[in-house]
Amino acid sequence: MTSEFLVRPATLDDAASIAAIYNQGIRGRMATFETAERTAEDIANWLAAPHPFLVAEHSEGGTNQVVGWILASSYRPRACYAGVAEFSVYVAEEFRGRRVGDRLMAGFLPACAAAGFWKVLSRIFVENTASRALCARHGFREVGVYEKHGRLDGVWRDVVIVERTFAADVV
Repeated sequence: MTSEFLVRPATLDDAASIAAIYNQGIRGRMATFETAERTAEDIANWLAAPHPFLVAEHSEGGTNQVVGWILASSYRPRACYAGVAEFSVYVAEEFRGRRVGDRLMAGFLPACAAAGFWKVLSRIFVENTASRALCARHGFREVGVYEKHGRLDGVWRDVVIVERTFAADVV
């Protein structure tokens, strides 16, 4: 049985699949402080933003399925931060551990540099070793820990700040 993954820009047709994957992450309580699940309509609003938004599509037996996504979003509204993006990356539960995140990140980082970003960053729950390892493999550094960054289900959670900068001649 052969299978492959294609990384491509997200489209409106992907909104329901992106929402389903994000909702798995919300229910799993290891990747986000969000507790309200998202709809395809919510995701459609994200697609309107001009930042890189990629999906990984799995193809097997003539069927294509979105199995992961990665999104850049604005960091802060001040003009001095225009070249800094936050990012989120999610992989469908049944495809975790198959390097889907690596494929997404490999396409995402050049897309961010091409879009004019000089830095991408995120905050990751300290317990989320898979996401921390993904970031380490792609040249992110762990800057520090925000203690008691937020409560999730009544429990304080700490997050690790990760960042990746691009060479000055790239942007």
